[in-house]
Amino acid sequence: MWYVIYSRDSEGSLERRLQARPEHVARLHALRDQGRLLLAGPRPAIDSEDPGPAGFQGSLVVAEFDSLPEAQAWVDAEPYLAAGVYESVEISPFKRLLP
Repeated sequence: MWYVIYSRDSEGSLERRLQARPEHVARLHALRDQGRLLLAGPRPAIDSEDPGPAGFQGSLVVAEFDSLPEAQAWVDAEPYLAAGVYESVEISPFKRLLP
């Protein structure tokens, strides 16, 4: 099943985000390499490809897991969560229709 992982950043977390980014991206690459990643990316805090010091308001990941508890376990090990980047994370099932 596909799951949407919708995260909101903590206020002032840009520096922590940048520090934890390599480990975060490595986990996404692992999902991609397993064929389980549909899409992933940050949500800029302003309407810009490069938000600069405005930073990000969160992230969006759509990935395949065997169950909601498995998706939750993946999120629980998220480096951005451990570093205090994420203020909150919501996980919900997603039914892929297109493409």
